[in-house]
Amino acid sequence: MKKLDSLLPLLVGLLFLTAWEISVRWLKVPLFVLPPPSAIVTSLIEDFPSLLGSLFFTLEITIGAFLLASFAGVLLACLFAHSRLAERALMPYAIILQVTPVVAIAPLIILWVGLDNAWAALFILATLVAFFPVLSSSLLGFRSVDYGLRNLFRLYGATRWQIFTRLELPSALPFMLSGMKVAGGLALIGAIVAEFVAGSGTATGLAWRIVEAGNRLNMPRMFAALLLLSAMGILLHVGLSTLENLALRHWHESKLRRDS
Repeated sequence: MKKLDSLLPLLVGLLFLTAWEISVRWLKVPLFVLPPPSAIVTSLIEDFPSLLGSLFFTLEITIGAFLLASFAGVLLACLFAHSRLAERALMPYAIILQVTPVVAIAPLIILWVGLDNAWAALFILATLVAFFPVLSSSLLGFRSVDYGLRNLFRLYGATRWQIFTRLELPSALPFMLSGMKVAGGLALIGAIVAEFVAGSGTATGLAWRIVEAGNRLNMPRMFAALLLLSAMGILLHVGLSTLENLALRHWHESKLRRDS
């Protein structure tokens, strides 16, 4: 049964690709409208060296933005959880950053950092997009600590540092990891959207490869770049899910396997 569960998505994907290939060839759809999967694979193989460089550029921004957003989000959530004054003073600005569309502030950020420093602009924009989920999830985690356990720690004379490292941090960890899973995908989305807005000044990322291929009506290459982006997003999600499972599988209820 487990083998069937793992093979079923693969089977559905193969059927979809087969139907796509046959339909495009049978209906004689022009290549610049919708290329068949075989043409996309061919373009991926032929253009792989140039696309690989763009892939690393986008991946570098995504991972860097994710790490900075995770660090800043957890740090600020810890501050908010222990200081109501800091939360009241700073939380409205974090919300403003969250609800402001990245396409609206991208030209301003690019202007501030300079057109010759596009990497920094993309990095800042991707970080802003990925930041809030980590902050909100981590803050919820710190506030979900059992008050009975907190009082028990105090009763036994635990210091504030011991309470934080042995109670609050482990209790908030599942919430942090959940927020980071969301932030990983958002960091990639933020990098792509920012590069679309930035335009040709960032001609080394996958987003610009997509724009460039679309302008030239090179649909196979555009779909090849999209395929690499999808693969990157899937790998990020799988990697963060694996990290979550490794961190929680031995003690947290959400990962413990119960015999039914």
